[in-house]
Amino acid sequence: MQFIEMTGSDLYRVISPEELHPDELRGAGVTENSLVRVNLQGDIEIRNAHGWDVVGGLLGDFADRVKQQTGRDWA
Repeated sequence: MQFIEMTGSDLYRVISPEELHPDELRGAGVTENSLVRVNLQGDIEIRNAHGWDVVGGLLGDFADRVKQQTGRDWA
C-alpha cells in the first residue's frame, strides 16, 4: 500500500471541515509533532510505540491537497 507521511501540523493544514474537525484529531492523539500518514484511500494513521493506528479519513480531492502540502509523492 502506498502512503505519504507528514507531521500532524501538515495534516491539520490538509483537512477540510467536511472531513474531520481538528478536535477529533486531537482526541485521537494527533499533535503538531505527530508522525502521521495517509494512504491512497484517504485513511489517516498515526504512529505510536507499537505500529500505526487509524484515526480517521480524508474525502474528495485529498490526494492533490496532500501532495501539495507535503511536496511528497505516494511511496
